[in-house]
Amino acid sequence: MPITASAKKALRRDRRRAIVNQQIKKQIKEILKKTRQKPTKTNLTRLACLLDRAAKKGVIHANKAARLKSRISKQAKKTK
Repeated sequence: MPITASAKKALRRDRRRAIVNQQIKKQIKEILKKTRQKPTKTNLTRLACLLDRAAKKGVIHANKAARLKSRISKQAKKTK
């Protein structure tokens, strides 16, 4: 357990951020699943928006966001 006041504060902050990051990852997972099943234009744009925002905030790596967007758009072109 943290001893100093700053370490205690950092622990509280990290726990709050972890909860937010988990929520964002869960949203990405859900919309990714929907988009894979039904790659509509609205699903694709929503997914791209979420991935870009998560990459900007540092929740996921920027290359991972780009890779997922690329794969989904490739799949969407195949189904058309």
